[in-house]
Amino acid sequence: MASNSTPSLAGGRVCIALAAVLWSLSGLFTRILQNPTVLDLHDPQLTPLQIAFFRALFAGLFLLPMLRLRDIRYRPLMPVMVGLFAAMNALFISAIALGTSANAILLQNTAPFFVYLVSVYILGEPADRRSLIALIIGMAGMVVIIGGSGQIGARWDVTLMALGSGLTYGGIILCLRHLRAESSQWLTVQNHLGSAICLGTAVLLCNGVAYWWDWVRTPTIAQLAFLAFFGVVQMGLPYWLFARGLRSIHPQEAGAIILLEPLLNPLWAYLISPETDTPPATTWIGGMLILGALAYRYLPAITPARTDRADYGDRPA
Repeated sequence: MASNSTPSLAGGRVCIALAAVLWSLSGLFTRILQNPTVLDLHDPQLTPLQIAFFRALFAGLFLLPMLRLRDIRYRPLMPVMVGLFAAMNALFISAIALGTSANAILLQNTAPFFVYLVSVYILGEPADRRSLIALIIGMAGMVVIIGGSGQIGARWDVTLMALGSGLTYGGIILCLRHLRAESSQWLTVQNHLGSAICLGTAVLLCNGVAYWWDWVRTPTIAQLAFLAFFGVVQMGLPYWLFARGLRSIHPQEAGAIILLEPLLNPLWAYLISPETDTPPATTWIGGMLILGALAYRYLPAITPARTDRADYGDRPA
């Protein structure tokens, strides 16, 4: 797994596609831990915070052996990045657990639009017409989805969690851009293990040692084994595949292939809980606008040579 060989162009595309498919399993794995299935992993019921904690922990432990000591360096922005990553994980898993997987993943994918706004209007970077058009279309989709949350029985707080995961994801992208000279392995391990530490510490500070110990002991052995599988397969392994694929294909093309994730994520979750994961019409309409905007932004100028990192170059979710 630690091989430094560069895959072929076709092999790189396969790596990116596999990473997208594995990332798309977050809704499916979360639903398996919530709903009665043949695996019987829904009892005792785990909280979204527990799922986020263990997922990040096991993913970080999987990636840790790939870290080299010479890559470890401290930069003042790193704690901010890790805090944002922890918040994004908690918000994203909570949005999936308490709402529909479609809303969660589509609103999280508004992150590149927030990045564009900050980059142009706060950081003073030059604007480009294609990104501006994508921003307008994508934001229209976001408004449609949020507007649909006003339906009877819908929960505004869950929609805000999903939108918050997109905002924090955007913040992570900006941090990664600023830290682009640092080792990607070091940044990735920091994000996952640091996120687990942040989430566990938050529970400790809010509820005390006794509650925290009970909280950690709550999952059964079978649930812990599944959470380990969840963290490694849905978070750790895709990062390795994505980094490997970027050795041979352009980040612009990788950004387009990664759009498989928001397309597949709601489908997998629906197979486990159709009664929970049947999104309203506004989600379909808004989702098509968001995905269309992202496709418009990432599909052009596909070339086989890698020149720099794309916004999806360090995919955190």
